[in-house]
Amino acid sequence: MGQQRPGPPVRDVAIVAFAQTDHRRRTDDLSEVEMLMPVLHKVLAETGLRTSDIGFTCSGSSDYLAGRAFSFTMALDGVGAWPPISESHVEMDGAWALYEAWVKILTGEADTALVYSYGKSSPGEVRDVLTRQLDPYYVAPLWPDSVSLAALQAQALIDAGDTDEPALAGIAARSRTSATANPHAQLTGDVPPGDYLVQPLRTGDCPPIGDGAAAVILAAGDRARELCARPAWIRGMDHRIEAHSLGVRDLTDSPSTRRAAERAGVFEHPVDTAELHAPFTSQEVVLRKALRLADDVTVNPSGGALAANPMMAAGLIRLGEAAARIHRGESDRALAHATSGPCLQQNLVAVLEGDRDE
Repeated sequence: MGQQRPGPPVRDVAIVAFAQTDHRRRTDDLSEVEMLMPVLHKVLAETGLRTSDIGFTCSGSSDYLAGRAFSFTMALDGVGAWPPISESHVEMDGAWALYEAWVKILTGEADTALVYSYGKSSPGEVRDVLTRQLDPYYVAPLWPDSVSLAALQAQALIDAGDTDEPALAGIAARSRTSATANPHAQLTGDVPPGDYLVQPLRTGDCPPIGDGAAAVILAAGDRARELCARPAWIRGMDHRIEAHSLGVRDLTDSPSTRRAAERAGVFEHPVDTAELHAPFTSQEVVLRKALRLADDVTVNPSGGALAANPMMAAGLIRLGEAAARIHRGESDRALAHATSGPCLQQNLVAVLEGDRDE
């Protein structure tokens, strides 16, 4: 017997505030704490909350990017861990930190939560660093970098007839044109396709390397309505993972995204906005198919990861951007997606809704 989707959460939880940095190619003049603190101050100021008012704090980052163990403890200087706070950390994109905070509030252990994430990619070679997440016995010793693996996926899509190079260039152009309205984006406007980086992907098909941070505040029920004029209610959220071995996966499809969407309730009602964490143009093709997005859905109005892709924060930004459109009244039902790992290995999907006028 198939497993049924559980009923609605016992508590209504919403994203009530979102803030992010201006994403830059390099922030040599700033430490992680200095990059993060203005974002934390801004997101708290939007709600009028103080750190002492927050019931739970959760962060997402990567020691591999920082080059030292337990690097997230230094970022706590920007939050203020004294008097003692209830705090947790995930070695993942901040979208997964938001998932943990959401569950914490659903259980009734907190009424509010601060979620933040950050990443400085500029000090190292991201393409090399990301090889460390591959299968350590058969794949990682070959050192296939992240762009080469994405190119394998893009070529598989082209061979299957799902896309072609002009269509991929069109995705890049649309995304970066949309990003002209995003003051935080790193790449905007008329970005040329460029030369092949790894065929069939050109430089324009790939995300910029940069530094950045983001933060959101979650709140439950009436507390959310006190803190935000139009909360972005999380109606469902789920995350799934593909097999670790690339050789046993169909790179033209994403069953984990589809399953997460089913569990989150995406297919129960149409969405009007989708913020997809697709660092490469070819990955948007896969996600659109898995999520069954109609042509009238506005995809990545912020520009998406092709406009700014701060490691460990880009997924949380997708949730924040979708929520911000609901806050502004530009969306009623939005989908947010985050990914981690090579070729869309891990995928998180959330459904956000705003209160409808009676």
